[in-house]
Amino acid sequence: MLNIGIIGFGRMGQKFCKELLVSPMWNVTHICDPSPEARRTAAKMVPDALITFDEDVIFADPSVDVVGLFALADSRPEQISKGLAAGKHLLLEKPVAETIEAEWDVVRMVESSDRMVAVNMFNRSAWYHKVIMDFIREGQIGELAIVRICHMTPGHMPQEGHGPEGPAFHDCGMHYVDAARMYAGSEYKTFHAQGIRMWSHTDPWWVQVHGTFDNGVVFDITQGFVYGHMAEQQTHNCYVDIIGTKGIARMTHDFKNATVELHGTGRTEKIVKEFGDKKIDVLVDVFARSIIAGRNLGFPQVRDSVVASEMAWRMLDDAVANGSPCIGRVEDMDEIMTRRRTLSNGYSLPVWKILDEKTDKR
Repeated sequence: MLNIGIIGFGRMGQKFCKELLVSPMWNVTHICDPSPEARRTAAKMVPDALITFDEDVIFADPSVDVVGLFALADSRPEQISKGLAAGKHLLLEKPVAETIEAEWDVVRMVESSDRMVAVNMFNRSAWYHKVIMDFIREGQIGELAIVRICHMTPGHMPQEGHGPEGPAFHDCGMHYVDAARMYAGSEYKTFHAQGIRMWSHTDPWWVQVHGTFDNGVVFDITQGFVYGHMAEQQTHNCYVDIIGTKGIARMTHDFKNATVELHGTGRTEKIVKEFGDKKIDVLVDVFARSIIAGRNLGFPQVRDSVVASEMAWRMLDDAVANGSPCIGRVEDMDEIMTRRRTLSNGYSLPVWKILDEKTDKR
């Protein structure tokens, strides 16, 4: 078993901890968080772990093989530096720093080290993307031409913990910027973005961007946490639509199951399997096996995370530069925030609503 110390025990720290606890390859030995409430929660979840407010206790302990960094992005560069200096492998939430310049500093730091560093870019761990990409490689859709991705839910609101991670299109949208690049197998070339400032908020909370890759593949990405927050029964609109010169492949999901539909020149198939939320179980499994094997067996790397982060920031800036109309009132946002504080089952609820696994449905 690999001994891991967790730094940051908010929403994602708790999600990672739950998966680490059920894996036979991991032993959670330390948990660090400045919040007394978070430390109390940690003590209940992992009674045998050393619970502390001092992260240096984890870095200094020679029994710790891996450190998981799940606090806010502005804390990560220093923590990454400490971890690498202490000879630890690192498991990171994204983005890896608050600014692009700091993120590229992290890339240089990591790539000059012999330690393994994985980043939670969950689309690279998703079974449905792997199925579709295998279908493309088989030649079933002809030449890849168009990549379309949409992720709209009544998710995180402004003021609910984004902070250094940035507005919705960066904090969440960078996952889909990464996924489009993964499908295209090429670098972004051109793009045009449009956003909207919902509820009179400062930043666009919905962005749509379209453009091209160096290899000629075109794309559109739509992301926003604006999709029916006050609806009597909440819903969402999430899909991947891959279009080739001869066939198509697409995926939709309901946060419980994912449905892949393959319409190729030689076969037609529909696959329905468990969606898998953030695919953290897949990530911690492949990362553990990679450390044991001494080579990367398929975990997402820092460079891909930083490319996605940089492009998401640039696209968001383009949306602002193109004029983001303001629709809705601050009072609407206050009403939504009040409702989200009373929900027990909703989309990306604030951290205080997920302390009990039963309430963490989406």
